[in-house]
Amino acid sequence: MAQVELRISSKIQKVTGRSEIMIRFFQGNTFDLYAKSEVFVSPEYFEYYINREKTEKAGVKIPGNIITASVEKAEKHRYALRKSGTIVFKQRLETPEFKFHREQAERLERLKNHILDCYGTADKSNMTSDWLKEVVDMFNHPEKYAAKSETSKSFPELVELYINRRQLAPSHYKDFYVLARTIARYEGFVRATEPAKKTFTFSIDTVTRNDIENLADYLRHEKALSDQYPNLFAKLIEDYPASLKKRRNKVESRGENTVIKMLSRLKSIFRFSVEEGFTTNRPFDGFKIGTAIVGTPIYITIEERNKIADFDLEKKWPEMDEQFRKDCRMPIQTIITCRDVFIFQCFIGCRVGDLIKLTPQHIENGVLTYTPHKTKEGKEAMQARVPLHPKAQELVKKYAGLDEEGRLFPFITPQKYNDAIKAIFTMVGITRNVEVRNPQTREYEIHPINEIASSHLARRTFIGNAYFKVTDPNLIGKMSGHVEGSKAFKRYRNIEDETLKNVIDLIG
Repeated sequence: MAQVELRISSKIQKVTGRSEIMIRFFQGNTFDLYAKSEVFVSPEYFEYYINREKTEKAGVKIPGNIITASVEKAEKHRYALRKSGTIVFKQRLETPEFKFHREQAERLERLKNHILDCYGTADKSNMTSDWLKEVVDMFNHPEKYAAKSETSKSFPELVELYINRRQLAPSHYKDFYVLARTIARYEGFVRATEPAKKTFTFSIDTVTRNDIENLADYLRHEKALSDQYPNLFAKLIEDYPASLKKRRNKVESRGENTVIKMLSRLKSIFRFSVEEGFTTNRPFDGFKIGTAIVGTPIYITIEERNKIADFDLEKKWPEMDEQFRKDCRMPIQTIITCRDVFIFQCFIGCRVGDLIKLTPQHIENGVLTYTPHKTKEGKEAMQARVPLHPKAQELVKKYAGLDEEGRLFPFITPQKYNDAIKAIFTMVGITRNVEVRNPQTREYEIHPINEIASSHLARRTFIGNAYFKVTDPNLIGKMSGHVEGSKAFKRYRNIEDETLKNVIDLIG
């Protein structure tokens, strides 16, 4: 079995104090190849065994419980957090140095998977160090090889290229990895169940409209098929390309909206491939994807928002039953922080993916300015400008300097943030029933709002209450950062900050 081994060069760069990671690719006595990785790390963070059992060899290890760079800095930060009474010190707060090395460790893992993927399709009689050097160079500089090799790439490789070229945000590119895993399962399922297609591959050059129609049907029924053929799907998951193996592998049921979104992402991959000259195949021509049906946006009122902002969560916490506190899996200080972040988000209306990137540098003269990540392929996002309400400014001051990465607020993971929001609604007593559309059945259902509350509800709260107060939607579009070409916000682009401030005063 071929193996990738990491080593570190003894040469240390004078400026950075880092050394280059060297790649060894070998298989018994068959071949033993070497190449430079172009990845540099501090020697102190490189270990030849990265676990106590000594089963995982050489790699970059970043201790999970590291909080700050020094004990002195940690104690200073601990005091600030204790004084604020809003954040748990156990939150992971990465210094730039630790963040850099974590990213390099992830990059090395992707490089190892890339080498193994290339080896799987390589001519085994041509295993030389020059071959390995080219494979590594292809990983580090894909643009050099695009013109001559994209059309022969597998679908997962095309997805990776699409993500890199489009510079998608993490919250967006994860959906494309889901698509890549699904396509990999679909390929295997077709080969295993259709004798006439034992060599079927989902190639951008050969996929037909009929294949797209069959895929759409597969997407709708994959969960039922996986339940019917559990052993086959276990093997399909096991046979993922190395680049997809360490991601979520569970097959889940899908509603029609999800199927439509997945097909839309697939169409964008084909459109990208045609635009880049990788193929002339257009299997989506004449194929109607359909339109996702969404329900009426749910948001909270200004009164409910203010009730959440002013509620004494710390006093309420001991009154909650033990099971509730156990299910929260986070201390009250973290919940209070999430409440403050949620309220701030209600005042600026941005998506959580943009919220976690905001720093004090985004605020000038009381106006928050940022560029939302792209929300529609081929359209350039406009810049969002939001005058900060006094309550939002107070929250910024409250958390000033408390985040180690220099952001406006310290953050936990988006999922835990959503869990905290649901807990907050429950504690505050905002549990009214709302009508929401079930994404799978597409039927309306009644649910308590605390059960469906999430970070995106904050964005809808900003937009919904602002629409209620003003008649011109373009004022809202200026602050919510809708993309160019949006029908609702196309007419106006140059709206003065003073006008925007008047809108903010209306929803305060």
